[in-house]
Amino acid sequence: MGSITQTEAPATARCDANELIRRAAALIFDVDGTLAETEELHRQAFNLAFARHGLDWQWDRTVYKDLLRVTGGKERMRAYHKRLGTAPPLSDMDLAGLHRIKTAYYAELVETGCCPLRPGVADLLAAARARGQRLAIATTTSHGNIDALLSQALGTTWASDFEAIVAGDDVRHKKPAPDVYLETLARLKLDAAECVAIEDSANGLIAASRAGIPVLITRSMFFADDDLAAARVVLDDLSELLDRPNKN
Repeated sequence: MGSITQTEAPATARCDANELIRRAAALIFDVDGTLAETEELHRQAFNLAFARHGLDWQWDRTVYKDLLRVTGGKERMRAYHKRLGTAPPLSDMDLAGLHRIKTAYYAELVETGCCPLRPGVADLLAAARARGQRLAIATTTSHGNIDALLSQALGTTWASDFEAIVAGDDVRHKKPAPDVYLETLARLKLDAAECVAIEDSANGLIAASRAGIPVLITRSMFFADDDLAAARVVLDDLSELLDRPNKN
């Protein structure tokens, strides 16, 4: 079945998306760009870390959008340094140190409350819990970044609502490899067809699809022009999934 976009057929897309969601035993969420538009904060945090470390790197939005094709913060920095062609290469220790600084800056930015959940996310989580559906997270970002975002958005006990939380450092290969999704399925003890992955990017779509999980895409700022044709449904945001009360 081909994907249906909200622009092409709003009513059909909403109907298909709602059916896909309702029949799932578990909903598996990506984080960055899916639960919240975090990538701009990540970009700012990287630049703050570079300045503190004495590097003259400055990632504008165009550069960062291109670098997002590389999954993982440390991997992204390594790819950028290689692109510059300067020697010597940054050591694993340097990259880890830079990433720790960046993560701390990211947490500080998130704590200001400037990055709310995207439209429809909180309501979808509540509706899923009410239906008895299981919730999980499968992401390339770190546990620290997940906690920084969701502690602010959902409260400090947020993790109790998710039966599986699999981050990039928990698996050998990051998206677009299927590892985070395969690990999530193993922890949930569910078959791929019983779940729905909610993603925002081509790399996430590829990862979930390789694990055999049907994918619902919610378009985000940095990945709006990705090739998402393989998704079951593509929506602008998750608010279209909500049941509307009768107005009789």
